[in-house]
Amino acid sequence: MPKTHSAAAIEIGRRIRDVRLQLGISLEDLGELAEIGATSIGRIERGVSSPAVETIIRIAAALEVEPGQFLSGISPDDYGAREHKFTVRDLIKGRDGSHQARA
Repeated sequence: MPKTHSAAAIEIGRRIRDVRLQLGISLEDLGELAEIGATSIGRIERGVSSPAVETIIRIAAALEVEPGQFLSGISPDDYGAREHKFTVRDLIKGRDGSHQARA
């Protein structure tokens, strides 16, 4: 059994599968509509593969939903441990502090 990619990949895949099943189409149908192999879509739906942005957009277009529907609420922490959790706000604050120290 292949290992899952991340909690984010699992959730994105679940959301894609849910929409596909609600519409009553097969993996093969979605693959044809999105121009992506059905095997690749199956791997995404199982969370074994983390889809690229282009792939998410192709799948969303094929399913006639907004791509953001698959990504809403997903955070960097859902992809696993990070070395740091700095944000742009932290970077700017650090720069302001270093500029003030030089003055």
